[in-house]
Amino acid sequence: MVMINTVTGQVNSSELGLTLIHEHMRVRSESVFVQFPHLYDEEKEFAKAVAQVNKVKALGVKTICDPTVMELGRDIRFIERVSRETGVQIIAATGIYSYHYIPPHFQNRDIDYMADLFVHDIEVGIQNTSIKAGFLKCAADAQGITPDVEKVIRAAARAHKKTGVPIMTHSHPGAGTGLNQLEILTEEGVDPSRILIGHTGDTDNMEYILRVLEYGSFIGMDRYGLTSECSTENRNTTVIELAKKGYADRMFLSQDHCCSIDWYPEEVPGLMFPKWTMSFVLEEIIPELRTSGVTEEQINLMMVENARHWFEGNNQSTNLSNTKIGGVEFGIPSRKQHESN
Repeated sequence: MVMINTVTGQVNSSELGLTLIHEHMRVRSESVFVQFPHLYDEEKEFAKAVAQVNKVKALGVKTICDPTVMELGRDIRFIERVSRETGVQIIAATGIYSYHYIPPHFQNRDIDYMADLFVHDIEVGIQNTSIKAGFLKCAADAQGITPDVEKVIRAAARAHKKTGVPIMTHSHPGAGTGLNQLEILTEEGVDPSRILIGHTGDTDNMEYILRVLEYGSFIGMDRYGLTSECSTENRNTTVIELAKKGYADRMFLSQDHCCSIDWYPEEVPGLMFPKWTMSFVLEEIIPELRTSGVTEEQINLMMVENARHWFEGNNQSTNLSNTKIGGVEFGIPSRKQHESN
């Protein structure tokens, strides 16, 4: 067991419970907000975040990992405020979200300089607070591994080596960047079991997914509700097949939901993706997976135990916890199980 930084203090890894691994309290375009702050309504954004978090709290969620970092409008005080209002543990990240370029400030300084700033967020605090990051975030999208993107990935690796906190990535399966990220991170000496290749579920290309898994990393089946890259049906089929192959202990289910996001006019995300909520996995996906043969133990791995293993850096199996997921309390046989015995 290890101690993990949340936005309200440290918790033991045994206390994570039911975890949503990839959700955003808020996403903002940083430069737009700084120059045109009148466009934003802080209290409205706060109310949206609290409503979503309270909804999943009622469904049993105890912990949320929020990978909102630089270039996504990270505001650590906002995240802390949501956590204190709802009572849900939120783990914040440090890193830089970039598909291509990083600011000249970082272009003209070396990798270790950037890594040291990430370490500061983890060991000292974020944005002149004592609130500390609990994991690292880097990205690579359709543009591939540009020099600036590679710099961030290597900085994340070096910060991990100094602090021991795990690494989550944003990847683009169509461009194969999850494999590129793994190659760079492992070259820097990162244990693949401390790496989560995010958005792997955006493809149903099993050959690609298995190549990622061969490294020994975790994968994020973490964009449920977003159907532009992969349909919900195909996402489910992939998860079911991987579970049958024995990979439930390497998968996370989540939504990459943004309680508010300024990339589009306010009404657009809801119209384009009506199922894209923080509760979609718990309310609809897990029941569908269950009826398709995914076992309670496998669901428990994907929603409870894998988060602990990612933070702890081990793959030890444990007894089922008594965490309710989708209406089933783990460790207690369902009525159907009783009837079949």
